[in-house]
Amino acid sequence: MDHNTIVAAILGLLEGLTEFIPVSSTGHILLAGHFLGFDSPGRAFEVLIQLGAILAILGVYAGRLWQIFSAAPHDPKARHFIYAVTLAFIPAVIIGVIAHDTIKNVLFETPKLIASMLILGGIVLLLVDKYAKNPKYHRAEDFPLPMALAIGVIQCLAMIPGVSRSGSTIVGALAFGADKRSAAEFSFFLSMPTMLGAFVFDLMKNRDVLTEAAVSNIVIGFICAFIAAVIVVKGLLNYVSAHGYALFAWWRIIVGAVALLALSIHG
Repeated sequence: MDHNTIVAAILGLLEGLTEFIPVSSTGHILLAGHFLGFDSPGRAFEVLIQLGAILAILGVYAGRLWQIFSAAPHDPKARHFIYAVTLAFIPAVIIGVIAHDTIKNVLFETPKLIASMLILGGIVLLLVDKYAKNPKYHRAEDFPLPMALAIGVIQCLAMIPGVSRSGSTIVGALAFGADKRSAAEFSFFLSMPTMLGAFVFDLMKNRDVLTEAAVSNIVIGFICAFIAAVIVVKGLLNYVSAHGYALFAWWRIIVGAVALLALSIHG
């Protein structure tokens, strides 16, 4: 295997391990790819391997999704949850389409910004995890529609790599009164349309620049991301219910600080 193939497998594992925890999977794989000298035409690899994580979350939640959609015709609570996730998804569609080129051509190519966002996001996560007390909502299905929309708006901050899609949605949910488990669970459900939409849109934008080698690397990354994501999703809710998000906040701060130091030395 050549260098890019090995790195693709490493980055795929990193994507799966970090996609659903609030540490910024995109920030991690962009920084790792930068230091490992990974070649990614159109920066498509970093987005398209998310298909592995999408399939992982769909597989883990297949039964729950079936229950929700099959109940929707006669259950107002099921319909409410579908509306809430849909409403939260809309801001990402609008901003993602408008700002796609700036995100890929400028923000994805600025490692120091990514590292700084990891640190800043870690500090915010620490503060919210510590001071968000007396939650009003203990089930993701009970989030009011205005709260869901607000979480969707906050999710758009994650288009800056290093912020974290799951981190922004979890922080938003905690700040609006969700408990730690329901915040993570709503983030899981919102990730499905958000990541799928990003995958389809990015594939359309980059289909002309994807070489055979690039597609091969994406497939390898996708498989590794799927395997790692299944493991993470199955254990994350129980962990955050018992321990909160401080571990992930410190992880962000340490990784961001180490990356900034390395960038200052090696560029």
